[in-house]
Amino acid sequence: MPHTPTTTDIEEIAIKLRESVIEMLLEAGSGHSAGPLGMADIFATLYFQILNIDPDNPTDPNRDRLILSNGHICPILYAALAHRGYFPKSELKTLRKLNSRLDGHPHVGELPGVENTGGPLGQGISQAIGAALAAQLNGQNYRTYCLGSDGELQEGQTWEAAMWAGARRLNNLTWIIDRNNIQIDGPTEQVLPLEPLRAKLESFNWHVLEIDGHNIEEIISACNMARSIVERPTVIIAHTIPGKGVDFMEYKFEWHGKPPKKDEAKRALAQLRTLAGRIRSEHE
Repeated sequence: MPHTPTTTDIEEIAIKLRESVIEMLLEAGSGHSAGPLGMADIFATLYFQILNIDPDNPTDPNRDRLILSNGHICPILYAALAHRGYFPKSELKTLRKLNSRLDGHPHVGELPGVENTGGPLGQGISQAIGAALAAQLNGQNYRTYCLGSDGELQEGQTWEAAMWAGARRLNNLTWIIDRNNIQIDGPTEQVLPLEPLRAKLESFNWHVLEIDGHNIEEIISACNMARSIVERPTVIIAHTIPGKGVDFMEYKFEWHGKPPKKDEAKRALAQLRTLAGRIRSEHE
């Protein structure tokens, strides 16, 4: 990139990513809306500020690794990769289509920049632990980031992995949990309560940070803080709004696993473009 992006730059990139997600889902006619929209600020910050990556050299052995555990939110991963220059943005419209490289869940080897195959929920943190451990064993300095959902924490596998990472003090691992409080069947605290989440993670020897997952400065600060924690792995509980940026989707679990129809997509894109204009005007 020609320069280090400002907070405003990243906010505007996040809006563009959301627009791409809406357009992709409309074209596909299937897919997930709420999670990708809610995680756009985090993906924009990671791919345009935090990660040590090079789209021109996607297999660089020293690159940071981003493991997406909740693979169903892959539209936002694909959008971030395309906007960062890993593949043409025009290819985003092939999401979920026959012979497309953009599967409904990410598949390693299909697209440059995709680091893991995602599908079964709760597995990503174990994959990330493997990558982080490999770096330590091989004497490499890359950092591994695992992005996952709060609903996945209802999987026992997740806690076995968390216990192991804490015991091994994997200080080169950052786990970002999308705490949007919804899953496909309803609010997490009604389906199977997760709280007190922070205390649980701390008891597994993780350094815990809590942030507003839509505040770019807080995201950057938390990721930088994680690098300075040397005695244990770090988990960032990112409080987000599912469907962020589209008022008729926000907070509604019903949008977990469905795409917008044509009229809904038109309304969503209009709202996002208005929001982008407001961001620009506030910083001119």
